[in-house]
Amino acid sequence: MRQVLGWLTRRRPARHRRGVAPGRPDSAAGTTGAVYRSRNCVPLLPTQVRQWRFGRTRFGRRGLDPAEVRRFVDRVAGELAAAQEAAERARGEAYQVKEALRRWQSEQTRWCDRYALYR
Repeated sequence: MRQVLGWLTRRRPARHRRGVAPGRPDSAAGTTGAVYRSRNCVPLLPTQVRQWRFGRTRFGRRGLDPAEVRRFVDRVAGELAAAQEAAERARGEAYQVKEALRRWQSEQTRWCDRYALYR
């Protein structure tokens, strides 16, 4: 019996698509520069939180108050949306700062190269 249970609960290696190394972002999917996430750990979207439905309880009206659960889910979805928007703004600002730094470094290099001839 233990052998059968062990055989049934044994983990099988994940299947990977050809050309995509396991543990690496898939550049074809547009995830370059992002942190690798497995398919089981994708970030929740606010719409997913809002559309989530809890199972019904047995024996009538036992369990949680549906209106209270709905209010809580709406609150969590709102906070999640705000956090995702803030993260997107931060990524945009970081990109702008990096671009400004690259331009400044290029200008400094050109300036040093131009005036190095006169020394």
